[in-house]
Amino acid sequence: MRYFILILALISTLSALNWSSDYEKALAQAKKEKKDIYLFLGSEYCKYCDKFKEEVLSKEEVLQKLKKSYVLLYLSRDIDDIPAGLEVKPVPRHYFLDSNGKVIYTTIGGRSVKGFYELLDEVKEIK
Repeated sequence: MRYFILILALISTLSALNWSSDYEKALAQAKKEKKDIYLFLGSEYCKYCDKFKEEVLSKEEVLQKLKKSYVLLYLSRDIDDIPAGLEVKPVPRHYFLDSNGKVIYTTIGGRSVKGFYELLDEVKEIK
């Protein structure tokens, strides 16, 4: 029964974001499109992750802004294989990676839309 619930949670999470959950494919896509990767790392049991997805990542204007510069990737620490070197606690966790998987910037926590735009600006300044 627990696995059934996890599978349902995964399906609902991925369909809500409609993002890739395949790290290797995201790297290949990023190289092909000459983009970086925005990796949102969450948990199936994290109410703050759900809130961030619902209040920020589900907004069309946020998605359009992200898609201009990033390949979008969602990984769940409960279900997915997390690449070596990436921290899985605490969540929600945001990783900005180059097309080789090198971490450009990472931070934790939920944000408002305005706060997320400020984060994107911070990352842009670092690059």
